[in-house]
Amino acid sequence: MSLTDPKLAEQFGEWEKANIVGKVEPATTASGIPVKPLYTPLDFKGDYTDKLGFPGEYPYTRGVYPQMYLSKVWTMRTYSGYATAKETNEYYKQLIKQGVNGLSVAFDLPTQMGYDSDNPDIEDEVGRVGVAIDSLADMELLFDGIPLDKISTSFTINAITPIILAMYVAVGEKQGVPSEKLTGTTQNDILKEYFSRGAYIFPLVPALKMIGDTYEFCSKRVPKYVPVSVCGYHIRETGANAIQEIAYAFLNAMTYIENAVERGLDIDKFAPRISFNLTAHMDFFEEVAKFRAARRIWARILKEQYGAKNPRSWKFLFFAGTGGSTLTAQQPDNNIIRGTLESLAVVLGGCQALSVNTKDEGHAIPTPEAMLIALRTQQIIALESGVTNTVDPLAGSYYVESLTDTLEEKIVAMIDEIQARGGMVKSIEDGYIQRSILREAMKFERDIESGKRIVIGVNSLQIEEKPPIHLHSWDSNTVRDQQQRLAEAKTSRNQTEVNRTLGVLRQAALNGENIMDATLEAVRAYATVGEMTGVLKEVFGTFREPLDIF
Repeated sequence: MSLTDPKLAEQFGEWEKANIVGKVEPATTASGIPVKPLYTPLDFKGDYTDKLGFPGEYPYTRGVYPQMYLSKVWTMRTYSGYATAKETNEYYKQLIKQGVNGLSVAFDLPTQMGYDSDNPDIEDEVGRVGVAIDSLADMELLFDGIPLDKISTSFTINAITPIILAMYVAVGEKQGVPSEKLTGTTQNDILKEYFSRGAYIFPLVPALKMIGDTYEFCSKRVPKYVPVSVCGYHIRETGANAIQEIAYAFLNAMTYIENAVERGLDIDKFAPRISFNLTAHMDFFEEVAKFRAARRIWARILKEQYGAKNPRSWKFLFFAGTGGSTLTAQQPDNNIIRGTLESLAVVLGGCQALSVNTKDEGHAIPTPEAMLIALRTQQIIALESGVTNTVDPLAGSYYVESLTDTLEEKIVAMIDEIQARGGMVKSIEDGYIQRSILREAMKFERDIESGKRIVIGVNSLQIEEKPPIHLHSWDSNTVRDQQQRLAEAKTSRNQTEVNRTLGVLRQAALNGENIMDATLEAVRAYATVGEMTGVLKEVFGTFREPLDIF
């Protein structure tokens, strides 16, 4: 029987009536998309070339590169950062010996928010959830003995991206690595901070302007560096579903593109350096289909809406981390299995880089032992499972292709809805995005409480006895040690030069100039994160979230 045989629909109807109707409860994906009990050729719509094509060719549904993992597997990252630069540096060197080919830096909250470690208001947070970076001296120690021309580094940093980027360039200079050879990524997706994670500092307008500054700087000085990794990960972890994750991330990215084009930047000069930071949760096939749909949508947005001519601009490049919110404190060993399934979905979805969360992250930041298991998860998938032997192995699955089409339709509809109501910035300012995510988060929690959504160890198959687990503990001496290091850095620097460069930074901000060169100058003088952020606060002010958005 051919796939277009007119008898197929009739035969399927008879089979469904005899075996399914009234006998099987209908299912939905985690995002609420109805799932049929069986998929057939009747569910594949459209032309193969138009919808799927070949890997490395528009619209890139099957992958952004022709060979994908046949010639090179994805970059394996481990998202990590311990209290001090010294401790983290030692750990990074161990990871590199174990086969990691990309570092992913986790900063402590004071660093993310632009505070120095000697600020009394934030002492209890110094080094608690990541590495404390106060000045170039810390960044030098963080990468001591790690050649920046041989390793790619991802920085999860947003509000103070210009400072961290400048520090990375300055460390490269000290290693003798020219900025043209530096590779890496800063998250630098400030819009999502206003409606998901909350690690913002400055008002929206100057914050967006600084993103444009980094684009401009990198296009001229650090061409291999990705200045913005648009982050659907934090959107999803706030409570959004898979549709919202992609739609809101794309809307943020489109805002950044329009901002850059308004500054006179050529879209084909910077669009190839746009990447995305996404996640995978436990609905395996929905996650695979989500990544495939996202590639197709992004290619069409860049080509048709923005008129990009360079095929590299059309490619949807993404890093993904497994879902932090899917991990449980109960029965933590189960999280290894969750991480494995989510990792496999990311790989089958065609990622460029992957980080696997660890079994203990329901309790604390990872131990080295747990991190090694997470790394081995990736390596076993890559080297033992056989999934890298062919490109896009789930293509042609009636279910996967149908789900890819449905997700594409729903994501595009959501993008159109937000644009029709004035765009992403307006929808953040009036609280629409926040309310939409909150509703989805509440539904998720209610489904767990009611038992509609099963989470092993939480609402099903619980055990009373708590298995022993070794956890990373925060050392209270970290604060003293980091403050002492900061004091030494301040004592050894040229204070006159610090004052001068901070003045240059202030003037650049006041004049509306690109602040990157001035920031780099201040960084080289060992001005601190807190000092540079303080200057920018004086000029730009700080953001205060409206209290009535909910």
